[in-house]
Amino acid sequence: MRIRTEVRVEGTVQGVGFRPFVHGLATGLGLAGHVGNDARGVFIEVEGDAGSVERFLSGLRRPPPLAVVERISTRVLAPGGRTGFAIVGSDATGRLGALVSADSATCDDCLRELRDPADRRYGYPFVNCTDCGPRFTIVAGVPYDRPNTTMAGFAMCSACAAEYHDPADRRFHAQPVCCPACGPRVALLDGDRRTLPGEPIEAARALLESGRILAVKGLGGYHLAATAADEDAVAALRSRKHREDKPFAVLAPDLPTARGLGAVNTGEEALLTSRARPIVLLRRHQDAPLAAAVAPGNRSIGVLLPYSPLHHLLATGPLVLTSGNVSDEPIAYRDEDAFARLRTIADAFLTHDRPIHVRTDDSVTRVFRGREMPVRRSRGHVPAPLPLPPGGPPVLACGAEQKNTFCLAEDGRAFVSHHVGDLENYETLRAFGEGVEHFGRLFGITPKVIAHDLHPEYLSTKYALERDLPLVGVQHHHAHIAACLAENAWYDPVIGVAFDGTGYGTDGTLWGGEFLVADLIGFERAGHLRPVPLPGGATAIREPWRMAAAYGVPAQTDVARRNAARWDDVVAVAGRGLGSPPTSSAGRLFDAVAAVLGVRDRVNYEGQAAVELEQRADPAERGAYPVRLDDGSPFTVAGADLVAAVVADLRAGEEVPVIAARFHNAVAGLVVAGAVRLRATTGLTTVALSGGVFQNLLLLERAVTGLEAEGFGVLVHHRVPPNDGGISLGQAAIASAGAATRAAGPGPR
Repeated sequence: MRIRTEVRVEGTVQGVGFRPFVHGLATGLGLAGHVGNDARGVFIEVEGDAGSVERFLSGLRRPPPLAVVERISTRVLAPGGRTGFAIVGSDATGRLGALVSADSATCDDCLRELRDPADRRYGYPFVNCTDCGPRFTIVAGVPYDRPNTTMAGFAMCSACAAEYHDPADRRFHAQPVCCPACGPRVALLDGDRRTLPGEPIEAARALLESGRILAVKGLGGYHLAATAADEDAVAALRSRKHREDKPFAVLAPDLPTARGLGAVNTGEEALLTSRARPIVLLRRHQDAPLAAAVAPGNRSIGVLLPYSPLHHLLATGPLVLTSGNVSDEPIAYRDEDAFARLRTIADAFLTHDRPIHVRTDDSVTRVFRGREMPVRRSRGHVPAPLPLPPGGPPVLACGAEQKNTFCLAEDGRAFVSHHVGDLENYETLRAFGEGVEHFGRLFGITPKVIAHDLHPEYLSTKYALERDLPLVGVQHHHAHIAACLAENAWYDPVIGVAFDGTGYGTDGTLWGGEFLVADLIGFERAGHLRPVPLPGGATAIREPWRMAAAYGVPAQTDVARRNAARWDDVVAVAGRGLGSPPTSSAGRLFDAVAAVLGVRDRVNYEGQAAVELEQRADPAERGAYPVRLDDGSPFTVAGADLVAAVVADLRAGEEVPVIAARFHNAVAGLVVAGAVRLRATTGLTTVALSGGVFQNLLLLERAVTGLEAEGFGVLVHHRVPPNDGGISLGQAAIASAGAATRAAGPGPR
């Protein structure tokens, strides 16, 4: 029997070779009809034998590598006697809803062409096809067609056009298709934009080998590159960039080279070689051929493999590859801005003439128990949506101040943005606003509600308050737990443990060591670290020794002697509470212990003291300091008891790695003890762990192991970071769930 069926496919089905895939599937089954893009996804009509149509619909569930099929809907039509199958023009009308693919690393087929002297794309740094290449960073609008990308200015030559229109070619309807005859071109320039002699990539490699620093235009912005084994070059890069200690990432040309830099397990190999190609944090080999200035004093190293043809051509050995910016500024992605800001850092610029539409930093990730745990979710992952419960109005969630992301959510989809950065200057705030507008246009979301952090001085909060829309204020640590729930699709109440550096509490104090009983609708603060003064406010975050003073460390200790000139004054200020807001921060507790143990009195980047304390800890040590929960409601725990135990062990002559490990084990024990206490009063048996402190894998492993031994189910992060980069997802989930609940009226949830 002959039938005709209208099909609509929604999901990530544009810019991923889906229409050519449909064309091949339909023609292979002898079906007539057409396929095209529109504002919502892909529309199809097929006509032919009923069995063939059924096989066609089943085949749609096995899409090309970059495609994600979320929904297929069908409608039966009257047969029309059509013959032939065609890809038809796109329909740009209607409500937007089509998804855009993330940028994808160069595929094996394109790499073979890149390395084949007989191929017309040999050595061409922009080779791509339907299975790989730039997507999100070049898209200006949907439907995803060449005129809506930054490739619009490059007219295809006859050879590329032939590939583009050939159903048998893997570049059939590949929108960024190009070649040396018609596509973008690379150039090597000095700081005054004058062309330097030689073939650009060969000359760039020679500059790197001679110890020069290079600005390199990538997919989502400019990087700064130097030879990773060159002490002078890396030290110069660190000095010019004003980045004192924070580790640099290293681009390894291939997986064997990456294995020579750090230990690579199965999960880490999968991430390194994935299409997303993130920076993966590895345990560094002591004899890795790297300059000491790459990651000073750090036992880990961030490694990534090439994800663009340009990287494959440039990297013949390990290269430092760090964001193209001065410390604390957003990454440069427009050429004019890059030359203005980076000319005092870079000796030359390896650039090209394909515009970048959206600045996008590299993603950073690590492996926990065989699964990914993002530290920064950006290129390669964004803008893939995350699921939310259906219902509720369109929401804009503005995120936090540090590690900012924003989130636009509607119809059960949450679009968490690329990494914006710390909202501490005008440039980053402008990038935030531009990103919100772009996401709104791209996904057709006009927010009806804005969710924001409670902190009145966050620029993200001020942005929200300036919009003429209903507001939903979301407590910082509730947002952390909600993000963990949302990404795990868990919507029942949990015991939430949110440990981080700082978050504005509902009582106006600074929280950060919190036990919550929470779901997406609300929360109760059920326990916390006992507040201590934050002497000097933000200064104490930059100078962890102040937290040692705040925690009552005696003056007859090394940390007090090292800071004797100001110790008594800080103790006095903390005692009077003058300029010393109370905080329950777990991050500041780690700072205090790091200072006591001589790990770090002052930090040059956020969380440095805690990072280095984790690295000093002996993983073989199983001893732990005792923790005691008081009988209050909410209960409190005196962090000062742990600090005193650390001081006592240090005075007794215990080694720092042993003490650091006992402290970590004690904090893990605190997590377990708090959960056990709350299970007794609530009956809850699931714990969600969130907040930047849980990026500490030693603490996370000990806490999860202890909770599981007590019979708890444990939720951790695998899709958004546990740090403030996940806050916007939590805000969006809370705002959406709250609005949906209010709309549903009274009754059980």
